[in-house]
Amino acid sequence: MTAPKRPADWVNPLIDTANRRFFFFSSACRPFGMVNLSPDTLQNGAWGSGYRYTEPYVLWFSHVHAWQLAGIPVLPTLGEFQGHLGSKVYRSSFSHDDEIVKPGYHALTLADYGIRAELTATDRVGMHRYTFTQGGDAHILLDLSAEVGPSTMSDFFVEQTGPAELGGFVENAPTRRRPKATRICFVLQADQPFTLNAWQDNELLTKVTKHQHKGGVSLAYQVAAGDTIQLKIALSYCTTDQARLNLETELPHWDFARVRLEATDAWNNWLGRIEVEGGTDAQKTKFYTDLFHALKGRRRISDVNGKYSDMTGPEQVIRQIPLDELGKPLYEHHNSDAFWGAQWNINLLWSLAYPDIVHNFCHTFLDMYKSGGLIPRGPSGGNYTFVMTSPSSTHLFTGAYQKGIRSFDIKTAFQGLIKNHEPGGLISKAGYEHDTCIGGGAEHYIEKGFVPLGIKAEAFHLQGAAQTLEYAFCDWALAELASTLGDTETAERYYARAKNYQNLYNSATGFMQPRMLDGSWLEPFDPMSPEGWGEGNGWQYLWHVPHDVAGLISLMGGRDRFIERLNDMLEKAAEKNFIAPHAEHHLNYVDYGNQPSLYIAHLFTYAGAPWLTQSWVRRIMAACKSDITPFGGYSGDEDQGQMGALNVLMALGLFNVSGGSNQAPFYELSSPIFDKITLHLDERYYKGKTFVVETINNSSDNVYIQSASLNGKPLDRAWISHEALSQGATLRLVLGNEPNKTWGSSPDKFPPSMQKRAS
Repeated sequence: MTAPKRPADWVNPLIDTANRRFFFFSSACRPFGMVNLSPDTLQNGAWGSGYRYTEPYVLWFSHVHAWQLAGIPVLPTLGEFQGHLGSKVYRSSFSHDDEIVKPGYHALTLADYGIRAELTATDRVGMHRYTFTQGGDAHILLDLSAEVGPSTMSDFFVEQTGPAELGGFVENAPTRRRPKATRICFVLQADQPFTLNAWQDNELLTKVTKHQHKGGVSLAYQVAAGDTIQLKIALSYCTTDQARLNLETELPHWDFARVRLEATDAWNNWLGRIEVEGGTDAQKTKFYTDLFHALKGRRRISDVNGKYSDMTGPEQVIRQIPLDELGKPLYEHHNSDAFWGAQWNINLLWSLAYPDIVHNFCHTFLDMYKSGGLIPRGPSGGNYTFVMTSPSSTHLFTGAYQKGIRSFDIKTAFQGLIKNHEPGGLISKAGYEHDTCIGGGAEHYIEKGFVPLGIKAEAFHLQGAAQTLEYAFCDWALAELASTLGDTETAERYYARAKNYQNLYNSATGFMQPRMLDGSWLEPFDPMSPEGWGEGNGWQYLWHVPHDVAGLISLMGGRDRFIERLNDMLEKAAEKNFIAPHAEHHLNYVDYGNQPSLYIAHLFTYAGAPWLTQSWVRRIMAACKSDITPFGGYSGDEDQGQMGALNVLMALGLFNVSGGSNQAPFYELSSPIFDKITLHLDERYYKGKTFVVETINNSSDNVYIQSASLNGKPLDRAWISHEALSQGATLRLVLGNEPNKTWGSSPDKFPPSMQKRAS
């Protein structure tokens, strides 16, 4: 009898790998692991590197696939030494026919060398096993100066520290986004002694003990057919000694099968926090692959003993995370791409099922604030990056605190968030604006009530209309936190600023419209134009008032007009499957492959038409979120788990347009795609053990909620409180193929907006 599948068995890491960028693909790693060991088949910048399914050659197996960071490529070869000739020569062809890709494991055959390569990992150590089908001269190449992904290597050093051990570092050169060089230290141990050779400037250097700056090194062996060589490579962003400590702590043995099994168990434990029953095999595959993506991209960077690298100042400082009574770190530090748009995906999902990760991130950001003076919005290797726009870390903290994740210093956090919302903080810095505080337009926003077009700054994303709407939302989130903390004066200041969205609404055109330095409207105005908008257009940003949908409805002429325009827009967007081409997000009415559009279908619930949310969410999922081949499935920029988390939330039928920052957080309901969902709650943060969603009559046709009950009591509104969920509850939904237009449609049952608080 076949054993039932566990969550990791459903994951297919190859989904959409024909299209995505460097950090998208993962295989031999653990949830949020420092090590992300996998093959690379392309070598050309952030968008043209990493693992691409359609490429026929493996360049190497590298250990870091992070936003703005890469490094330590390794490839076993057989025969004549070719390391000095570059990856276009020493690479190997391979076939998907004998490739195995699972969470925590990757295996393939390097056909040009007859080597079966297998990879697995602990959190901070990558493990390799190479089986040779032929005998001869083997050279395991470490091309340490190669450009692996989004950054070049500006330096490296390696030294043989034992018969079968190396130690050293690679240095990622500064980038426009990460302005400081960042070292990744490593220790390599082999299970057999080797001779260390090196190359530099096309010259082979034999029997060296150390090497640096240019070229790379190789481990030389004589092998026979059937021989196996194993490697362990541990990382640290601090020192080589710390890398060795990580290795000795996490992987003191050579049992590859054990590490692979433990990696699989780790994935099952994390993925298993959400259990689903029913649905098709394809739906389960996509669901758990989406959840897999939400749990891997934003990687830990602190060591086993809590040491971490602080790069916020002029020089690197190694700092220490506080330890508990057992000597274990109280939290861990993480790298991260932007939290721009995260209020509609990872913030919601993590706080539901993985509040410990929210806890980690809040502490990571606060430690950077204490050292560098600002709470970041996307750190890379301990650096500030000022990725994207707005004080987007605000809703991470506010959502956490409002939901009871309060294991951080709220007084310090509140102080840092206020600083970010004033001149000199994140509100002053546009994309990647490291040295000035101009591009954010903070003074304009505060004095005029909007950020104009025409600001001159050395920055990206100088899109004043989008900045205005994003700032207003973040101001509301901070006001909600201030209210919770009893700071009425601060709350009223930011509630007033949260109404700045009204300054962009032009009743003559019926759109949010960019404004110029002199206050005039941008003319001519085309709502399909990207001018003034951050990775979007005027149609997509028309709705960007997630904190005050009731106020937006009033501006647009009432519920009927709001529903009509929203529905018509989605009908037009459906013609292109709700997505737009990469970097041309304005070419559709919505783009469910990019952050600014991700909440739009859920807005109907705020206007008394939740049945339209139920229908559109199902249509969007079917059109652009359900492919399980290597050629689709994410339909845009899967920003380190953001699209995966969004897809999970839509499949669960739980969402929150305002990102969870309300004083009384809640979740809007749409129709789940599964018959039963069990969310295992983290009892360190929530009182309940499980939250269960049961559906009756679920099918691809039955997408409309007919009735609902919570803990056996009728539920006549299309949302539930976070408090009820966190206490442990059962939600039961009866579905049908025709909309029930009375359920959740009464104005006194609408979800709360800034102009309509929860009772």
